[in-house]
Amino acid sequence: MGSALEFTDANFQQEVLDSPVPVLVDFWAPWCGPCRMIGPTIEELCNENQGTFRIGKVNVDENNGVAMKYNVSSIPTIMIFNKGQMVNQLMGVQQKARLQSALDETKSA
Repeated sequence: MGSALEFTDANFQQEVLDSPVPVLVDFWAPWCGPCRMIGPTIEELCNENQGTFRIGKVNVDENNGVAMKYNVSSIPTIMIFNKGQMVNQLMGVQQKARLQSALDETKSA
C-alpha cells in the first residue's frame, strides 16, 4: 500500500478520531473488485493532499470492529472524519473530483 495510511481497530481512535486534521477513511477488502478500482484514486488524493488531510484505509476483513461500529455494510465505503466525528459518507466507486470536493467541503466547514 503506497502512501495511504493503514487504520486498524487498534489505532483508529488515535489515528482518525483524535487527528488534528480531517481524515478520509476508505473501508475496503482485498477481494473487492470496486475497492481495487478506487485504490489508485485514494493514493492520488493522498499525494495531492499531504499535510492538509490524513488519508488511509481500513481492511474490513482484518478490522471488523471499526467496520461494525460505523455500520459499513458494503464496500468500498468512504468516510470523512473531522474532529472525531464522521461528517461525510460515500458508498461505491467515486470519481476523484467528487472525493476531492468532499475533502474541500470538510476543510472549509
